[in-house]
Amino acid sequence: MTCSNGPRRTRRAPPQEITVLIAPSPSPSPARSARRRAAAVSLSAVLMAAGLGVAPATAAPATTSIAAIQGTGDTTPLAGRTVTTEPAVVTAVYPPGSGALGGFVIQTPGSGGTITGTTPSTGLFVYTGQAPVTVQEGDAVQVTGTAGEFKGLTQLSGDVKVTKVIKKVAPVKPVTTEWASTVSYRENLESMLYQPREQFRVADTYGVGRYGELGLSAGPALPAQPTDVALPGSPEAEAQAARNRAISVTLDDGTNQGFAASPTLEARTVPYLDPQNPVEVGDRAKLTEPVIVDYRHDTWRLQPTSPVTRGTEPVRFTTSSDKTPRVGGQFSVASFNVLNYFTTTGQERRCKGGNYSTDGTYNVAQGCDVRGAYDVADLQRQQAKTVTAINQLDASVVGLMEIENSVKLGETTDEALTTLVGALNGAAGYRKWAAAPVDGSQLQDVAEQDVITNAIIYQPREVQLQGDAQALGSEAGPGGAFENARTPLAAAFTAAHGKGKASGAPTTVVVNHFKSKGSGPKNGPNADAGDGQGAWNAARVAQAEALVEWIPELTDRAGSQDVALLGDFNSYTQEDPMQVLYSAGFESAPAPTEHTYVFGGQVGSLDHLLVSRSLQQRMTGADVWNINSGQSPLLQYAQYRTTALDYYRPDASASSDHDPAIAGFRAGRG
Repeated sequence: MTCSNGPRRTRRAPPQEITVLIAPSPSPSPARSARRRAAAVSLSAVLMAAGLGVAPATAAPATTSIAAIQGTGDTTPLAGRTVTTEPAVVTAVYPPGSGALGGFVIQTPGSGGTITGTTPSTGLFVYTGQAPVTVQEGDAVQVTGTAGEFKGLTQLSGDVKVTKVIKKVAPVKPVTTEWASTVSYRENLESMLYQPREQFRVADTYGVGRYGELGLSAGPALPAQPTDVALPGSPEAEAQAARNRAISVTLDDGTNQGFAASPTLEARTVPYLDPQNPVEVGDRAKLTEPVIVDYRHDTWRLQPTSPVTRGTEPVRFTTSSDKTPRVGGQFSVASFNVLNYFTTTGQERRCKGGNYSTDGTYNVAQGCDVRGAYDVADLQRQQAKTVTAINQLDASVVGLMEIENSVKLGETTDEALTTLVGALNGAAGYRKWAAAPVDGSQLQDVAEQDVITNAIIYQPREVQLQGDAQALGSEAGPGGAFENARTPLAAAFTAAHGKGKASGAPTTVVVNHFKSKGSGPKNGPNADAGDGQGAWNAARVAQAEALVEWIPELTDRAGSQDVALLGDFNSYTQEDPMQVLYSAGFESAPAPTEHTYVFGGQVGSLDHLLVSRSLQQRMTGADVWNINSGQSPLLQYAQYRTTALDYYRPDASASSDHDPAIAGFRAGRG
């Protein structure tokens, strides 16, 4: 399942004219007053002649407080009216330019601090478009403009006029209330200066390479997919969704610009992401400078007080690396999604290229049956990461998902699998790995197969394969439960000792890749029911049921009830397809608190490693290796040099978008 977020919308409006007025000092003497009036008129004449649109100072118009403009509701009660604010302090400035927010923020002097949100916001965004911004942070000003809303954000716009106030005003205090405590009154914090004392966690890195934004969450726990922790549609799931909304916020970069290169756009340097120590989901984050509470693109945001670049961000991260799991036992079993590992490149098949690189090439194939690397150099980068990760994971048996189904492309059967095994052995320096051959008579016709498939590899020194791998091909053809998914594969293994001598109870490993959640029908049982399970839930339930019905055949063949089900079930932990498997006696090996996937700023597990009750008694440990899901896509081979800095490393990090799960077992007795 590939995460996909919609494109950010850039505000488009005609340039705004700013007229700067010079405010008179309070209570001047008659002589000084006359001199200042003459000076103001003289300066006005000079500037007007220069075409800068500056008018002489006049009597101050009636003023309106920022609180009155903001109001207590979701929208301003003064929409469409021209208003002049009372004196206010400039707290943030966003100069015009490509992708700029185009404007500045003002706040009532002396406001802020610890507040409860019972009064309207005292901050306000002033939109100036492409017109020059003539103010600086800390200036005292009065602003005249038209009150209104732009996609949920209250603002002044139109023919904006700014009066710089000479009189000294009280400074603004950043609001310090903890973020989760503001959920019921965030409208009353809109555009105010904000710096809580609390520590956040990084919850989402997906958008940092696209738009310079990071998902944050307040407090120690990350936002979790509601159906990963509770039954779909249950009050508990609804409570989790509410909790996610309460603790989540987006840390932006003060712009609307994108960062990716294209044949016509120059790549930019991405903020918040250090190539030497990239931030990832779960890292601690502490705001070191005040930010602005902002609402754009249907999301509450924290904007820096000016556009940031790498090295000037108002946040400090504390990163902790995830060590390679050590699960014990005499053998181990793991799942690994290889992120569309295709040895056939898009360039070979004349596919369209995707993810433009600053070296003038593309990274991935698009618009054809080839779903992986665009050219040989991209394949080498992808393979280096995959090989490093699988060899470091070092499981005795590994179930693979999203590997090229070579025969479907008209090539030799398992050509891609053979290539990957060869690369793994080459990196290890000996014949560490072998592929489990599949009984081809059990597979559906090639025309009915998908371009990606499942596979099983193993270490002959650690386990012994008991015959060929089996396939549930009878359910993969037309009308079968798996006609729209990948065919499940199963193979039995026994722990090996010494020179490959087998001992202990056979364990059957079943590799799965259920139907994904997206692109479903609008009506019928497979439509998205809105309960968090996405589209095609009925199909996944049928696939789980067919899998359960297959188990007795596999256990009879192996002579053992010990079974491990693993792979990408495209179902979060508490969803209906998983309940089918739990009801059949299977239990999750890794702890429920572990996650293998991040989507929409929420963690959860689409990938699972389940064990039968008899196998659970032999389990020595289980874990998830969080090397992929929490990383920015910029670290993947497919994003190689798509921005100004190179984030690629031939290491295990970001070798896929799913995290591998692993469990260790004692050999047992046959």
